[in-house]
Amino acid sequence: MITTKRLVIRPYSDGDQEDMTALLMNEIVKKTYIIPDFNTMEEAYSLFKKIQKFSYSDDHYEFGIYKDKQLIGWVNDVSKDTVKIELGYVINPKYHNNGYATEVLKAVIEDLFIRGYNEVITGTFDTNKASIRVMEKCGMKRIDREEDLVYQDRLQHCIYYSVKR
Repeated sequence: MITTKRLVIRPYSDGDQEDMTALLMNEIVKKTYIIPDFNTMEEAYSLFKKIQKFSYSDDHYEFGIYKDKQLIGWVNDVSKDTVKIELGYVINPKYHNNGYATEVLKAVIEDLFIRGYNEVITGTFDTNKASIRVMEKCGMKRIDREEDLVYQDRLQHCIYYSVKR
């Protein structure tokens, strides 16, 4: 568990299922974070159960972000090896523009360096200016890695940032 000035970053509890499912199905979140489309609520619940297990596993870096005990987002590993980890993160749109993403990312980077990682990487669609600002505020620099992918029937250009210990 990580505690910042205003937030707690910790594994998910069973009581988070509804809030997490709402985030996974949020159309604003889905514009900037690659999430599968769910045909049923059961599919969304199943994904929550999977990531809940990951949040208690040493094999994954997967945690909920909480403000006043309310789940407002998540941070998770996208890929990792013994010295480098790539992260994704989401803050509920209702909580945007409060500095929470920056607060979380700074704390998580510090935690990952303590855990022995030498480099933290994050990526975003090049149109996600808010996420780019968050990464830059956290001392991350753009790296020479880009890719194009089709998501939600649109071509998206992804750019990546990194910070090293």
